[in-house]
Amino acid sequence: MTIAKRKFDTLVIGAGGAGLRAALQLSQAEAAVAVISKVFPTRSHTVAAQGGINAALGNVTDDHWHWHMYDTVKGSDYLGDQDAIEYMCRAAPNTVIELEHYGVPFSRLENGRIYQRPFGGQSQNFGGEQAARTCAAADRTGHAMLHTLYQQNINARTHFFDEFFAVDLLKNERGDILGALAFDIESGEKIIIEAKTTLIATGGAGQLFRTNTNASINTGDGLAMALRAGIPLQDMEFFQFHPTGVAGKGMLISEGVRGEGGYLVNCEGERFMERYAPHAKDLASRDVVSRAIAVEIREGRGCGPNKDYVLLKVDHLDPEVIKKRLPGIRDISLTFLGIDPIEAPMPVFPTAHYTMGGIPTNRYAQVVVPVGTGAEEEIPGLYAAGECACASVHGANRLGGNSLLDIVVFGRAAGKHIIDYLKTHRQHKPLPDETVEQAVQRLARWEQPASAVGHSATVESVSALKAEFQQVMEEKCGVFRTEEVLAEGVQAVKSIQERLKHAVISDYSRIFNTARVEALELENLVELGLATVISALSRQESRGAHSRVDFPKRDDEHWLRHSLYYQQDNRLSYKPVRTRPISVDTFPPKERVY
Repeated sequence: MTIAKRKFDTLVIGAGGAGLRAALQLSQAEAAVAVISKVFPTRSHTVAAQGGINAALGNVTDDHWHWHMYDTVKGSDYLGDQDAIEYMCRAAPNTVIELEHYGVPFSRLENGRIYQRPFGGQSQNFGGEQAARTCAAADRTGHAMLHTLYQQNINARTHFFDEFFAVDLLKNERGDILGALAFDIESGEKIIIEAKTTLIATGGAGQLFRTNTNASINTGDGLAMALRAGIPLQDMEFFQFHPTGVAGKGMLISEGVRGEGGYLVNCEGERFMERYAPHAKDLASRDVVSRAIAVEIREGRGCGPNKDYVLLKVDHLDPEVIKKRLPGIRDISLTFLGIDPIEAPMPVFPTAHYTMGGIPTNRYAQVVVPVGTGAEEEIPGLYAAGECACASVHGANRLGGNSLLDIVVFGRAAGKHIIDYLKTHRQHKPLPDETVEQAVQRLARWEQPASAVGHSATVESVSALKAEFQQVMEEKCGVFRTEEVLAEGVQAVKSIQERLKHAVISDYSRIFNTARVEALELENLVELGLATVISALSRQESRGAHSRVDFPKRDDEHWLRHSLYYQQDNRLSYKPVRTRPISVDTFPPKERVY
């Protein structure tokens, strides 16, 4: 069968903030850029980011990029790579001003400067008073950024393949990545996109867990593609649970609510964060607040008839502040809880939110793999940026407001490096037929509905397996972890992976391609679930979002290192944290208190 082929200088897989920022950099430099997105670009998950983007502009409180760097290193529980963190924090002010010039409608102070709100883990003067560092467009910052970047890309004539699903990366015998196989979700027709350079920008994998803040599209497709191409995934044990999701449903209630003066209370009306983080209180880092909420509920101080949530109060604030600064949050509360936060507190509970691990990269967004003892080399022409990448600027725990910063800083860095790469790599490399055939075979597994493959009542459905898988991940790899429970999780995920080989998809022809996408997504999720539970089982310490009840202390002597998970044989290896910044002194590990 003949498959259509297109050739570009760069293929960007994913049309969120990272992918669009890189594509814009490249299109403005007159490179031929193709962007594949399985949804219309402005429906990418960046659109859901609420609170804001961090930058030490100093518009509300005194601030400095070096203080931002300190907070980020501390927030990472010292697992973040300090060269990449310095690069990001130094670039932040100019990055936000650049976004403003592109047209992002940031909220304003009375003096006309960009509004900045306090967020968790922020400080002045290396751990001093609370900083206000998060630049916001009300509580719809991601929406404002994504639409602006998309409009700029349209103006720059970036080529979009909207509602196409990327199946697998294509490579030659040397391991060079030469593009990807994709298919049109509407028609099912395949396409090969050959590219001199490829950027993976597919976002995170929040759909690993039953209750999460993520869109249904966040299935870690790019991470799984990298795994199948032989690239390890870094630090997959570190998955952030946001402390304030809508109880029982998971929708995000932004940290900006607490930044504007909201606070948490238990069933006794106590502001319990004063016990867990006496200085920062409700604006401690997310892992600290999530664990505090879980402990309050576990010890019987939860709210409601089942005592299974706590309350987030903003009803003491001026109603005009809520209407002006938190209109989206108010809409969410009214829609999903039937509660007006102006009048009553909102029930909240920690919910799966952010993938801190991912495809290992350097600060130029090049994908890097270990070679020998302590050394790394770049995979020529392959880049990753955004939540699917691990630079690692977030380490064991991401600070709120740093994710939107991450995507634009490293999306831009990828674009700049690709431009230089293309100057010396002007020709497409030959694409072997074998790599195309391998990708086609993976797709062929799901090319027929159940009736065409002898469906019987005993064969399991993809949708049922997905529900079971997400429940397993939530129960076996949640906020608190133990060796026994994680080991059970490893076996359960392996069992689901085996059963998935014999599962079937829907018979409804009019939704058949959508069902096929869901099957491919579940294959990706199960691969990532296995990476997550195996990595978590192996790390015998508590650090950041990885909280082991049986190993409650952080262990810098043995575990100040990154994990690397390989698909082949479910193998783990480790590499050192890059503790040396670019131009300033190292921040050595110390006790992390708020």
